[in-house]
Amino acid sequence: MALIKSISGIRGTIGGKSGDNLTPPDIVKFTAAFGTWVMKNSTRKNARTSIVIGRDARISGEMVQNLVAGTLKGMGVDVVYLGLSTTPTVELAVADFKADGGIIITASHNPKQWNALKLLNQYGEFISAKDGEEVLKIAFQESFSFADVNKLGKYLTAPDYLQKHIDKVVALPLVDVKAIKEKNFKIVVDAVNSTGGIAVPALLRALGVEEITELYCIPNGQFPHNPEPLPEHLG
Repeated sequence: MALIKSISGIRGTIGGKSGDNLTPPDIVKFTAAFGTWVMKNSTRKNARTSIVIGRDARISGEMVQNLVAGTLKGMGVDVVYLGLSTTPTVELAVADFKADGGIIITASHNPKQWNALKLLNQYGEFISAKDGEEVLKIAFQESFSFADVNKLGKYLTAPDYLQKHIDKVVALPLVDVKAIKEKNFKIVVDAVNSTGGIAVPALLRALGVEEITELYCIPNGQFPHNPEPLPEHLG
């Protein structure tokens, strides 16, 4: 249906023909291109290159994550996998782990048939337009290579990092948990069965909100409605 190659990453619909949709060969190619760019441009003094990855709860998420992780390991890059996560959580983890880059596997508010690779530099920031052009060039030319069997990357997991992110938010000087709790807020959360259903209620409780109505907070990727935040969905 669609494959959109842009300076900020690659997104498309799952299934179909390579080059026309977000298929396994496309995922491998663009992951390899990004891994090559990271190894070439990172200023970290690490003995080994490392990249943090995290994903939302889309149906295709596990499949895409396995391809991304396997490709990076095949290039000799160590993978730090956060599991079900949020975009800001992956951004924070890149800096916290002193990694060389990050990949967020999410298509944000696009319908469930979509997925995407969003690319971060070593500071946990989205890569620049110039850097994105270089990644696309590497992918187009397929100018990447893979590691010797003795130099394959390692796979590390950090499934508790979402909670660490929440702890960091609560610990910020400007966050007044007591003042928030005293307001007795009543909050409805509609997470369309993705990772917001894990993160948002947990954050609200940590901030002292006790009355939370959870709608579609089971992270199974089965969107009950279009996730686009339009008025008819927010009602």
